[in-house]
Amino acid sequence: MAAVHVAVGVVVDEQQLILISQRPFAAHQGGLWEFPGGKVEAGESVTRALARELREELGIGFSESRPLLIVPWDYGDKAVLLDVHLVTGLRGKARGLEGQPLAWVSVEDLARYEFPAANVPIVQALRNELEGLRGEWSRPVIQ
Repeated sequence: MAAVHVAVGVVVDEQQLILISQRPFAAHQGGLWEFPGGKVEAGESVTRALARELREELGIGFSESRPLLIVPWDYGDKAVLLDVHLVTGLRGKARGLEGQPLAWVSVEDLARYEFPAANVPIVQALRNELEGLRGEWSRPVIQ
């Protein structure tokens, strides 16, 4: 089974709050919370896919994106390759253009939300990033 290549954005605002959205209940892993993003189309870069997905799903743009980590995951019924970027320099106000609930949360509050298993390494990378840099976002963490 070929893995679906997914561009994932860890969208961080000026107060270092992180944007998460709830997956539609009818979708794979429905009802769980996730970091926004979507499938990388053939011939599309991760950054371009991320820009497209954030515009389509949330109505926002960004000025900065950098790799955070890559997460290969096999759910058994679906395999994904999450290409995760830290996204800052937001343009516009995020809104759930597909009807999805949104939440801006601190890295500590991420533990209050249930995520798909493939997102757990992302949450851990964010915790490590903050602990290692005392709140500054300045270097990639690659797994």
